[in-house]
Amino acid sequence: MLPTGAGPMLPTDGFAFYCRGNRSEGEEQLMAEPVRVERRDAWRILAIERPEKMNALDLATLECLHAELGAAEADPACRAVILTGSGRAFCAGADLTAQREAPGARDLGHSIETTWNPLVRRLAGLAVPTIAAVNGVAAGAGANLALGCDIVLAARSARFIQAFIRIGLVPDCGGTFHLPRLVGAARARALAMLAEPVEAAQAEAWGMIWRAVDDAALMAEAEAMAARLAALPTAALVRTRRALLASGANGLDAQLDLERDLQRESGYEPDHAEGVNAFRDKRAPVFAARQG
Repeated sequence: MLPTGAGPMLPTDGFAFYCRGNRSEGEEQLMAEPVRVERRDAWRILAIERPEKMNALDLATLECLHAELGAAEADPACRAVILTGSGRAFCAGADLTAQREAPGARDLGHSIETTWNPLVRRLAGLAVPTIAAVNGVAAGAGANLALGCDIVLAARSARFIQAFIRIGLVPDCGGTFHLPRLVGAARARALAMLAEPVEAAQAEAWGMIWRAVDDAALMAEAEAMAARLAALPTAALVRTRRALLASGANGLDAQLDLERDLQRESGYEPDHAEGVNAFRDKRAPVFAARQG
């Protein structure tokens, strides 16, 4: 099983049909949920639930991930999201087990634009911070979805593989955007062209991820981080992401202008006043609940 990052096209009504609450009773009995959702007080865990396929992504799973991210964003009580996988893999990329290709059989660009890119864009623009808890192999599109999260924690047994070249494709799902920014151009080229796996400890040393942790401690670390993020000013966290994502394309003047604009927005927020007053009062700040 190798990831392509090019899945089947979406139906015209979007990412909803396969998810919880969008099936008939009979369909609920026949189909397992492709994404498991665990709600905590102020954050959610979204776990890809296809362990027998190493959590490879088919249409149902892509739709459900998109919808569950939207549901988390729409819930004012949710202030962080953890993305992880069930079983021994984080995500092996696109599910190729049902595909049999002939030259020119599909327009993969159309498939990318209608299926995968909306999910990447939703992840990048989500109104709450995201944590990838990489519990095992993250290959192809699976690796790049993890790298698209705000903070990446990985179990020491985890591996990241840009496996696209093995089936004659280029990295997608934001891989050519995130990878050179994280590890530099030379390493990004070699990883994409050679498809060599990167162990979690090496990924941490290269700056590809935030931290490698013992396998047994992964979810506890991720949940502690989600609780920490949930206690911080959510709007300021999201503006910080916006500024950092823009910095690679902006010159200094443009980036200074963006910082000015985002700081202006933040300065009017009650969270700014609370942070300053808490500092002056020598107490812990209590930031406002996130708006829906």
